Amino acid sequence: MSNGTDNQSELPHSLLLVGAGKMGGAMLEGWLAKGLDPARLTVLDPHPSPSLLDFAGTTGLRLNPDPARISEPEVLVLGIKPQALTEAAPGISRFAGPATLVISILAGKTVADLTRALPNAAAIVRAMPNLPASIGRGATGAFASSSATDRQRSLTQALLSAVGVVEWIDREECIDAVTAVSGSGPAYVFHLAECLAEAGREAGLEAGVAERLARETIIGAAELLSGSGLDPAVLRQNVTSPGGTTAAALDVLMAADGMGFLMRRAVQAAKRRAGELSG
Repeated sequence: MSNGTDNQSELPHSLLLVGAGKMGGAMLEGWLAKGLDPARLTVLDPHPSPSLLDFAGTTGLRLNPDPARISEPEVLVLGIKPQALTEAAPGISRFAGPATLVISILAGKTVADLTRALPNAAAIVRAMPNLPASIGRGATGAFASSSATDRQRSLTQALLSAVGVVEWIDREECIDAVTAVSGSGPAYVFHLAECLAEAGREAGLEAGVAERLARETIIGAAELLSGSGLDPAVLRQNVTSPGGTTAAALDVLMAADGMGFLMRRAVQAAKRRAGELSG
């Protein structure tokens, strides 16, 4: 489910973002585009990128103010690397009080991990967005701890849907599967574009032609999948004439050791690694 919002009442009165790398920065842009008042927003990032510095100067949001001057926010969003949580926790735990909603996009870090790191926090949401959030086409899975209120779930929905669609997950253990499917999924698609272009070059196409055809084929197919509302299997069948060229290719891709087998292995590897990151 997803719903955007331009209503300030549906957005937090105050938000602190800790870590504004690629994903945190993408979400930041989405929130402001959806109407979050920059005056409500504070960003802490020890190594701000030039683009973040420019962005802060343009929008007027507070970047790296004296921590002593930061009040406990309504929402604290953790966008740091998962491995940095233990080191960063002492410096940020003061911002996570009992009334603060903590939204974590740290792969592998469980509610229990976050509670140990931020002992005063009550309501915690684990979320896993993906890189297309940077263009407002993200796909995010989210799990809320039992202490999250209706208001806090609504805040989470408003913030996450600002950068794409949101799917709520009932069981926390499924977040690692979300990470493996949609969190890492864009990289699988980009690699498909690489592989298709390389295959085109080996088939005799000039490199630039192969790359452009592969790119536009994937973009067009994605738009058709998005706009048609049809099941992917139906679209595949619509492209495939019995005994034709597509059928010959699909005989390879749909073999027992083909794309389905490899994708299952890839997702399981990513899911396993997400679990390891909690350690």
